[in-house]
Amino acid sequence: MRIKEKTIVVTGGAAGIGKALCERFMQENAAYVVVVDRNIDQAEEVAQRIGGTAIKCDVSNESQIIALIDEVENRFAPIDLFCSNAGIAPLDTEIGNAASSPNADWERSWKVNVMAHVYAARALIPRMTKRGGGYFLQTVSAAGLLSQIDGAVYSTTKHAAIGFAGSLAITHKEHGIRVSALCPQGVDTPMLDAMPNDQHMRDGVLSAEIVAECVIAGLLDERFLILPHEIVAKYMKYKTGDYDRWISGMVKMRAHIAKSIQ
Repeated sequence: MRIKEKTIVVTGGAAGIGKALCERFMQENAAYVVVVDRNIDQAEEVAQRIGGTAIKCDVSNESQIIALIDEVENRFAPIDLFCSNAGIAPLDTEIGNAASSPNADWERSWKVNVMAHVYAARALIPRMTKRGGGYFLQTVSAAGLLSQIDGAVYSTTKHAAIGFAGSLAITHKEHGIRVSALCPQGVDTPMLDAMPNDQHMRDGVLSAEIVAECVIAGLLDERFLILPHEIVAKYMKYKTGDYDRWISGMVKMRAHIAKSIQ
């Protein structure tokens, strides 16, 4: 997919990867870039700087996503590319207890990290199918392919997001609908700043701008998995080739991280 003259929506567009995507899409001469975020002030700053439009939306609320899509298509043009980029990453409430996080964390993460993708697809698939196609870019995480130490809620919901993206791609390719799942490891964003301050977790950290550049290349090739960190593909082979060995390795890594942040 080429970005030029396309109508694009980016959720979580006020900061981090979302902000970098909005900037990069406009550099590619998109027709319209809609910066979507709960933080409307920040979203408006981004939109004003790039010549886009800001719209406030809580992606955990299906009615707000429907209203967002209706507004964009009524004001501008049919949506060519919908980027479900917003996400949250709570750590386990009690480090060392993977089941410790309260239901509220699970439910909020499920809505933002999984159901927001479903809501957007549910609203757009009939429209995209009718007009011959469209594209979904879903920001997931390498945690959806591998594991997230001391982040059971995040890792579980991101695995579910990969599952949905795959179902979307399989079911709707014949309708002209394409899907890419963006799965980076560490990216220099506010989300990473909330993680434990361990150097091991920051090795290989990329800027959001580099990730956005990888997205442009991935969309052009219409790749399902967009992996800004190439090492993730190797890790996936390790994991699927010997799951027990993978678990043992992650246990050792977790012990190393716990020791380093004590």
